[in-house]
Amino acid sequence: MPRFNVNQHLDAVKPLFALAEYVRKSGLEQSLIELVMMRTSQLNGCAYCLDMHSKDARAAGETEQRLYVLQAWREAPFYSPRERAALAWCEAVTRLDPVHGVSDEIHAEARAQFSEQELVDLNMAVVLINSWNRIAIPSQVEPGSYQPAKH
Repeated sequence: MPRFNVNQHLDAVKPLFALAEYVRKSGLEQSLIELVMMRTSQLNGCAYCLDMHSKDARAAGETEQRLYVLQAWREAPFYSPRERAALAWCEAVTRLDPVHGVSDEIHAEARAQFSEQELVDLNMAVVLINSWNRIAIPSQVEPGSYQPAKH
């Protein structure tokens, strides 16, 4: 049983829905956004968001193989340089180093793959899913019932 039902307090999360719409329309590839949502949710241990974004990713055409191996993306050969830069960025932003924040090396890798605007958009996607994780985890919303929209 959830501790609280955020759906009964939609005014509280209205800004997150607006940010989700911004990210969706940003021009970043949907597959990249879903990988970032999945990897961030893995790092945070958010079962509800993992359930949701694995379903959304599969509905959008993502392969099972890439989803299964995402946690070990550095060792897997089937992520593009752009995806690798995005995954490194999402990990660094999610687990901000207390001294250095996001390293210059990770920033340089990201800038080699993303324009400044794209990097801002990627960062907002990471902010978005971290926010949703921080709602879903303490509320203890149960995973399993989410169904993706029809494509």
